[in-house]
Amino acid sequence: MDYHNAVLLKETVDGLDVKPDGVYVDVTFGGGGHSREILKRLGPKGKLYAFDQDKDALLNTIDDNRFTLINENFRFIKRFLRFYGVKEVDGVLADFGVSSHQFDVAERGFSTRFEADLDMRMNQDSQLSAFHVINKYEEEQLKNVLLQYGELRQAPAMARVIIEERVQGEIKSSEHLKEVLKKFVKHKNEHKVLAQIYQAIRIEVNQEIEALKELLSQMPEVLKVGGRLSFISYHSLEDRLVKRFIRNGLFEGEPVRDVYGNFEVPLRKVGGLIVPSKTEIKENNRARSAKLRVAEKI
Repeated sequence: MDYHNAVLLKETVDGLDVKPDGVYVDVTFGGGGHSREILKRLGPKGKLYAFDQDKDALLNTIDDNRFTLINENFRFIKRFLRFYGVKEVDGVLADFGVSSHQFDVAERGFSTRFEADLDMRMNQDSQLSAFHVINKYEEEQLKNVLLQYGELRQAPAMARVIIEERVQGEIKSSEHLKEVLKKFVKHKNEHKVLAQIYQAIRIEVNQEIEALKELLSQMPEVLKVGGRLSFISYHSLEDRLVKRFIRNGLFEGEPVRDVYGNFEVPLRKVGGLIVPSKTEIKENNRARSAKLRVAEKI
């Protein structure tokens, strides 16, 4: 099954500073590119656990006794590691992008390129789909999804138009949705606006922001002292959360300071922001908006 190239492959795995006998977790297994690179650097006593909620990813499982693939959302990382008798690990890797495979399978509904049912579920057993968001959400809910997750200034008007169209009948396909919103999509910026609309719906369907917050919140418990996280984000919402949590140990506000103005945080950043080279972007267009941040548990 074609999942294309793993983004920032060397840089992300380098960020983990892999120890041969360490225990690592790849929370976004996908095509297994990052996992295979970690396994190359592990010795016979090393161990790698991987998470992916998409059943399609199971077809890429790696036949290696050091490797275990868990078909679950990474928001449950601590629970499932405990199930396998693991309390702390040496590193956690994440690549939060939608896999090329998910974009390329038309019926999954992730891509603006294809006519498809409104779906966008990464976990195909999930109850919440794009169809539900578009056809069942109240106007205020729809507006908030498009505004928060798509950063679309015309979100209020878009939500209103969707509600008006629903009076005639359900919006069932991606082409129907594009038709409903066509007046907001000017030809010169068509791809950008459609991508923002799809991104907003996908984030809501898969509860991506909540899942990321839950993952980050568990890092101080899951990582050993000196353990690393190496996380790739693709849009400002995710990157902002990762950056803030590394800096403050919080998602909002400022940490409580002592009388000297100091505050304790569980992580410290390692190096600066890493982005793909021009060569990688040329070879793999999906890498163009990737941002890698690395941190270590103090």
